[in-house]
Amino acid sequence: MDYRRISVGLDDGVATIVIKRPEVMNALDDVTLHELQQVTQEFATDELVRVVVLTGYGDKAFIAGADIKQLSTLTPIEAETLARRGQAVCNDLEQMGKPVIAAINGYALGGGCEIAMACTLRIASDSARIGQPEVTLGLIPGYGGTQRLTRLVGHGRALEIMLTGKPISAEEAWRIGLINRVVPSEELTDVVNELARYLSGQSPLAMKYILAAVRDGFGMTLRDGCSLEASLLGLMASTDDWREGTTAFLEKRRPRFTGS
Repeated sequence: MDYRRISVGLDDGVATIVIKRPEVMNALDDVTLHELQQVTQEFATDELVRVVVLTGYGDKAFIAGADIKQLSTLTPIEAETLARRGQAVCNDLEQMGKPVIAAINGYALGGGCEIAMACTLRIASDSARIGQPEVTLGLIPGYGGTQRLTRLVGHGRALEIMLTGKPISAEEAWRIGLINRVVPSEELTDVVNELARYLSGQSPLAMKYILAAVRDGFGMTLRDGCSLEASLLGLMASTDDWREGTTAFLEKRRPRFTGS
């Protein structure tokens, strides 16, 4: 499809989504959110897509946040509608059933930070700045930031980031567990692509069930979470990927997973 705000690609199981609004540092408006949700839903059901990489155009910003010009004119009802739309996009990313890697190539603020937190893994350049600055605009995070940030870094750190509104460095974000890895800016693309290619060689079904067990089990008791894990392992035992993986190990060769 032709998109106005994003570009997409697919190469050997790795799909790429690039937010392309460099004139506003890739800020999110209604059109961008709609296109991002549309392509996310398409990739979720596309068997050729095994891993998704999400990044921003250029070297200044991943996503600098929501479009402030649009926010400034919203009515209360419109603001709630926009929040629910942004939350739906984040939920679709989180629940895609495939690993989504955020390649944070610059500012990831507000809605950009929230989009990144909905991804499976977050790799940032050493020049990236990450935060939830909504309070400085008289706003609060609306795309799930109050919930995902707290779950990732704990109450104290999350409240400090949100109440001060001050962005933190990539190194600090890594130290508190907000991102998975920090790499030199010039190496970001290569590092992310290498990780994406590696993940694309794993069993799609095993990755799907790992994501489901972690996501759905998080709010359960340990007993219920372990029960979910056992059920999903039982499902895997009925698949071709299970047989291929164990057979390949015994035959001392690389497995060829088909996702069936």
